Amino acid sequence: MTVKAIYVNLPVKDLQKTRAFWTSLGFSFNEQFSDDKAVCLVLNEGAIYAMLITHEFFQTFTNRPIADGASTQVLLAIEVDNREAVDAITKAALANGGSRYRDSADHGWMYYDSFADIDGHQWEVMFTDFSQMPSA
Repeated sequence: MTVKAIYVNLPVKDLQKTRAFWTSLGFSFNEQFSDDKAVCLVLNEGAIYAMLITHEFFQTFTNRPIADGASTQVLLAIEVDNREAVDAITKAALANGGSRYRDSADHGWMYYDSFADIDGHQWEVMFTDFSQMPSA
């Protein structure tokens, strides 16, 4: 089985603030899948998206309560091309209302940093250099 694309659905409190936050980090949106109830954040065109959905609309897709941001249900990890991109995205997130929930880590072959977005969703941004990965 092969998956063609992935759409991660996340509830958000304020769609306009959420759009502004992700725009300030340098990301774009697929406007064909965006409206006043949800925006489609492009993480990797043609393959990976995050549907950022208002709480009211999100609730129509589940019979469970929406997490209040005080608990962690999922950690989202995105890989970028280099260490500088890890730092730039994390710095922009923190400067635009995000918060740090964990310090950065450098394992030589893998470098990552972390932030929680304005809705409390936890993101790890990482760079991996497999040529530097220690052998087992």
